[in-house]
Amino acid sequence: MKLIGRNQPSTTDTAEPAEATAATALAAVEQATEPAVTAPVPAQRGAAGTGPEHLRPVPVPQVTGGYPAPAATEPDALPAAADSFEDELAARESAALEERHRTAADTGDPHAASRLGALLLRRGDLDEAEPYLRKAAAAGLRAAANNLGVLLHQRGLRAEAGQWWRQAAVAGSAPAAHALGLLLRDQGDEESAEYWLHFAADQGHPLGAYALGDLMEHRRDVRAERWFRLSADAGHREAAYRLARMREAAGDKESAETWYRTAAVRSHARAALRLGVLVEQRAAGDQGLREEAARWYRQSAQNGEPRAACALGFLLRDAGDLPSAAEWWQEAAEAGDGNAANALGALHAGRGEDKDAERWYRAALDAGDHNGAFNLGLLCAAAGRQAQAEQWYRRAAYAGHREACNALAVVLLQRGDEAGAEPWFSKAAEAGSVDGAFNLGVLHAGRGEQQQAHEWYARAAAGGHGEAALQLAVAREQRGDLPAALDRYRQAAGGGSAEGAFRLASLLDRRGDAGEEAEHWYAVAADAGHSRAQVRMGVRAAERGALEIAESWYRRAAETGSRSAAFNLGLLLARQEREPEAMIWYTRAADAGHGRAALRLALLALRRGEPVQAESWCRRAADYGPPEVAERAARLLDAMHPEMTA
Repeated sequence: MKLIGRNQPSTTDTAEPAEATAATALAAVEQATEPAVTAPVPAQRGAAGTGPEHLRPVPVPQVTGGYPAPAATEPDALPAAADSFEDELAARESAALEERHRTAADTGDPHAASRLGALLLRRGDLDEAEPYLRKAAAAGLRAAANNLGVLLHQRGLRAEAGQWWRQAAVAGSAPAAHALGLLLRDQGDEESAEYWLHFAADQGHPLGAYALGDLMEHRRDVRAERWFRLSADAGHREAAYRLARMREAAGDKESAETWYRTAAVRSHARAALRLGVLVEQRAAGDQGLREEAARWYRQSAQNGEPRAACALGFLLRDAGDLPSAAEWWQEAAEAGDGNAANALGALHAGRGEDKDAERWYRAALDAGDHNGAFNLGLLCAAAGRQAQAEQWYRRAAYAGHREACNALAVVLLQRGDEAGAEPWFSKAAEAGSVDGAFNLGVLHAGRGEQQQAHEWYARAAAGGHGEAALQLAVAREQRGDLPAALDRYRQAAGGGSAEGAFRLASLLDRRGDAGEEAEHWYAVAADAGHSRAQVRMGVRAAERGALEIAESWYRRAAETGSRSAAFNLGLLLARQEREPEAMIWYTRAADAGHGRAALRLALLALRRGEPVQAESWCRRAADYGPPEVAERAARLLDAMHPEMTA
């Protein structure tokens, strides 16, 4: 057994950031096209309150559903030059409308004052808008009261803004109720916030429904889904995204995909990313679905989501388009995606471009991805810089990187520090590292603590570690529990253990009732480079008369140092009257300690009349064995002795 340490650069995707909080904007400018009507509202459950001074100022949003935010022009800015006759005509009509509102407002018309104030607020002219809105709000117009709250909140006067929003909300304004609910929520008065958000949502206000869903989800209230759905149905893309996340967490991927798609077609970057992931998971060998996943990743990346650019890079890499993959990884890495930076580092490391690899691994680390430190450790270890490798492993290990914990423990154990290595193996194993669990088993086995060793092997095997399953299988076979051994050997073979596949085939072969399955596992082991399995495949092919196939398997094994394969290849070549080449392989086998090959060379030397050479090979055959070969070599020496001394 030997210790296992990961030697592939890590590009594990980091956890997604926390979900977005509720919309921070408090209210939109409300149109003032009709006299305010006081709508009856139920008695409020929470205490009245206004916003504390420490609340941060919040911008007014662009709202889906009819409440546009103020224009972003400066109060004294000149209007832009008209691009066309229609633009100029519209500008003149707007100026004329403003003048009519101003004239009426200055003569005491509160509705005109409300409309003019909304127009000025939308334009960003707060100083001129405020007196008109105050005049209209004092006259009881709810739209003016709501818009005055917006203006005051933009000035940072949250307490007074809350008072006006309350007045508008009591009069039946859904935007004001939404704004007041958010203000109360941010004050910590969640009960009152829920009341006003509920009031806004019940009137069909999509932002109110979203904020109510957000509040309920924060409390882990299952009713959140209902309000997200209502808001999403009204066109709120963040609500659709949040609803999709809830359905995905519940295991309903089909519904989740539908809602991700709803948000993604409205250019929601994270929804497009998640949609791409779900589509790719369904793709398997379906090229159409892979192309669809790529389209969503591309849309998400173009909308500023670096994780989507990274995912697109992996998708393109798997499709064989490495240059395009590298371009997307670079775009993501430059935007701060550590996973993409690690992928670029691994790409350069694979090309032997260590300086570029190190640069990108450091970029990953700077982005907060501790895979970068682990990969720097691997890079240094491959270059023989063991002290630096240990430093990087240690840095990643202290950050909780489980494979770095395992790698650091291997380094410590290799220099004899078993006491220092064991805690790191334990930390790796407890964090879910199957290599760490296996190595902890190796550590206990080396002390003769078989029970503890098998417990850790079992944990590693449960995680798919083939070599751990192999150790358990060997123990079962030694105790005579062949059914359990077969199960473990199958687990080992399925986990990629070539030795496990060979032993499984051998056990099936000995039972004699699973010829095809045995052949399959011999082939699996042989294809993985297992020399004994390659010899076994050669023997089976030769028995069937498939001499070319047999020669191929023997040659593959012999060229990697198998003396049995070299001897068998020599026999096969000799039968085909290719004696000179056969001699080469006999000699190679004998030089590696193969007794039968040495005996065969002795007999051939006698036939050529070379007794000195024959004696030399005979003595070597007697030394190498096995016993029957040694006995034959001794008899041949006795027969040769009179002739040698004559």
